[in-house]
Amino acid sequence: MTRDNNTMKKKKNNNILIVDDEENIRLLYKEELEDEGYNVTVAANPSEAVEKMKESYPDLISLDVKMPGKDGIEFLRELKEKDPNIPVIICTAYSGYKQDFRAWASDAYIVKSADLNEFKSTIKKILGR
Repeated sequence: MTRDNNTMKKKKNNNILIVDDEENIRLLYKEELEDEGYNVTVAANPSEAVEKMKESYPDLISLDVKMPGKDGIEFLRELKEKDPNIPVIICTAYSGYKQDFRAWASDAYIVKSADLNEFKSTIKKILGR
């Protein structure tokens, strides 16, 4: 019976939304995370993310900071106002935003790297709570 409960919990925490304006990053993250057993949806910007969230509400969001139009920090604020419990990982190429107090509302801050181990382990840790 415990095994079934763990399986059900894993299935519940399986939907990830990747919000990044770089198509190659979206495709890489989607492929890597699907290989880990997650259901991954991608969006190129916050507006597209809002539409995708209407179709399937994610268990976790990976969010880039610098995007055309609304930036990730502003979108993070809006997300947390609507749902303070939604886990958000800021995943950006810019380490300087880590000092921005507005970014502190995220559950984790990761500087993009070719090595996705930190990203994947952070997701596992957050969804394992």
